Amino acid sequence: MKRLVVLLGATGVGKTDLSIRIAKYLHCPIISSDSRQIYREMTIGTAVPEKKQLNAVQHYFIQSRSIFDDYTAGKFELDAIDLINNLFSQHEQLLMVGGSGLYIDAVCKGIDAIPATESWLRQSIMERYKNEGIESLRFELKRLDAKIYNQIDIKNPQRVMRALEVCLTSGKPYSELKQNFTKTRDFDILKIGLQLNRSELYDKINSRIDKMIEHGLLDEAKQLYEHRNANALQTVGYKEIFEYFDGRISLDEAINLIKRNTRRYAKRQISWFARYDDIKWFHPEDFEQIKEIL
Repeated sequence: MKRLVVLLGATGVGKTDLSIRIAKYLHCPIISSDSRQIYREMTIGTAVPEKKQLNAVQHYFIQSRSIFDDYTAGKFELDAIDLINNLFSQHEQLLMVGGSGLYIDAVCKGIDAIPATESWLRQSIMERYKNEGIESLRFELKRLDAKIYNQIDIKNPQRVMRALEVCLTSGKPYSELKQNFTKTRDFDILKIGLQLNRSELYDKINSRIDKMIEHGLLDEAKQLYEHRNANALQTVGYKEIFEYFDGRISLDEAINLIKRNTRRYAKRQISWFARYDDIKWFHPEDFEQIKEIL
């Protein structure tokens, strides 16, 4: 049976460099499952692979959508499965790489049948967030669906707004619509996880943020500033720079916040992947050991 190899791990752990080596070894393209590298307007702040890396191996879902597109994990599931099935006509194995747990689950397990929401409702909720703050939205979500309120990361405005959207659109608690099922795929799945000790990972994250600043993150964010309310830009690395542009914090504070929030994001990724019992874990430099299971 055909096999999809999934290379996953926290941000900054070293997935990109290793993915090139694995793809060359398997003679296959790379399918990105990164929910932010998919946007063409965001390059530096999302750590899109360098041109020489993109040229070394065929990549899919890298900067293939616009921040103005209404793109979701559910749409990614449909697009990715269609692509995977087509590519399997030419390859015995394929490589999917990323750290977005929801996008990985979309391909490996399938996404719950959550109803689409109207753009006017999404805009209305975003305006409420802008004018009233997150607490107001949290309060309403807790009233409508206490179960999902206790399950999601309520510190993440996007998670809160999305859950509220579903409740208001469907007229039902989001938690009732979520189904614990796994779709059957027509291919085997091998999950390879990369991990570092926490201090080493955090050092790599801090160093990468410094390089992003050196390579022009401020200029990139300045070009996107007028669209700062777009869903895709509610992302670590951009939100903090926008606050700096708004005069709320200093540049040094913005950079420190990006580092802190990226470390927190990595911690949440680690917790997400800890739920899986089918990941084979390796150090990013263990290519020879990884080859033995490919």
